[in-house]
Order: sequence, then C-alpha cells, then structure tokens
Amino acid sequence: MASTPYRPPAHRGLSLLHVSEHLIVVDKPSGLLSVPGRGAGKEDCLSRRVQAEFPDAMMVHRLDMGTSGIVVMGRGARAQRALSILFEQRKVRKRYQALVDGCWMAAATGAIELPIGADGPNRAKQKVDVAMGRPSLTHYRVLDTCTTHAYSRIELEPLTGRTHQLRVHMEAMGHPILGDDFYGTPDSCAKAQRLMLHACSIDMACPETGALMRIECPPPF
Repeated sequence: MASTPYRPPAHRGLSLLHVSEHLIVVDKPSGLLSVPGRGAGKEDCLSRRVQAEFPDAMMVHRLDMGTSGIVVMGRGARAQRALSILFEQRKVRKRYQALVDGCWMAAATGAIELPIGADGPNRAKQKVDVAMGRPSLTHYRVLDTCTTHAYSRIELEPLTGRTHQLRVHMEAMGHPILGDDFYGTPDSCAKAQRLMLHACSIDMACPETGALMRIECPPPF
C-alpha cells in the first residue's frame, strides 16, 4: 500500500509556551514532523520552523507526526545536552491526553506494563512482544466517557519512552486512540480526522535555576 503524501499544516506562526536563554518550549501541531523526514518533500518540520526564528534551537526529544503538544528544545549544544540527560534519566514527567475508542469505566486508574518491540519486517510499527520486547510502563487515568459516541478521554503518563508506546498500549487494552491509522480499527479511525493524542503537561528542573518548572498546554480537542 502506498504511503500517504506528507502534507504538513500551514505555518501560521509558532505557538511558543516558554522562551528563555537556555530553552524553548513550543506547541507542535498535529500533522507536522518533529525533524526532517526521509526522502524528498519532507523537509518542513518543527525543528526548522523554530530554527528560522531561533537559530540556536536544538531538538531534545520528539513527538510522532500525528501527536500535538509540548516539545522542548535546548538553546545551544550545552543546554541541549543538559536537557537530554534529564530525559534520559527519566527526571522529566510528561503527561498526555487522548481520546480512545470505547467507554472505559469512569475514574478508572491503573498501570499498563507490557513489553514493546518492533513488529517483524514492518520496522516502522511496534507491537506488544512478551518474549523479546523492552519493558514498557504507562500509567493511565480515565477523565471522562462519552456514551453517545462511544469514546473516553484519558490521561496517560509514560514512565518509559518506547516508540509509539502510548499508541501500542492503548491498542493492547482494546481502546485504540481515535484517528490512529497505524494501530486503530476502521471504526476508531473514522471517529477522528487526526490522531487524538496531545502532550499536555511537562514537569522538569529548570536548566537555568534548578527549580521545578511545569509547563501546560491544554489539548485542542
């Protein structure tokens, strides 16, 4: 099956959440790559849009193309390295909101601890792999349910950082994220025009002062 052509959203200005001497935090729109993709026609991305205004901005972490929300960039190599260490040492707390298929029990909370690995020859896709997968842990909390349209709003907190972790774990729980054409069903994909996953909150130590800082970005859905 041919891949869908890359059509990034029009650039109407950066949505800046925080700007300082050492870091930039920006709200990435859904449909935009975090960094340039492979092949022609995939040069437009968040990093280049930010660097057009802040040439010293360097990526610290990424979001999937379909995921919107908080992305942190360091200003200069030293700041980028300091921030990268925080992410690597899991000293950054990230929370997401998602709309998932089906009515989950209201106010339910729990942990999903299912190992994740590459899905055989389809290296772009991941799967739960008990035998060979890497340990993966996600905490979840159901915020609300919509019985009329059979979906639920949940908060997700990944304690590990595996590729597509939240999307794979939601599929494994029988509640794929709406609009997810990789891991969803035809019905769950038809319920949304985009991947309904948004990075809405991040807690970390400020690289300038060491003080705890929280940045929030409400979901657009």
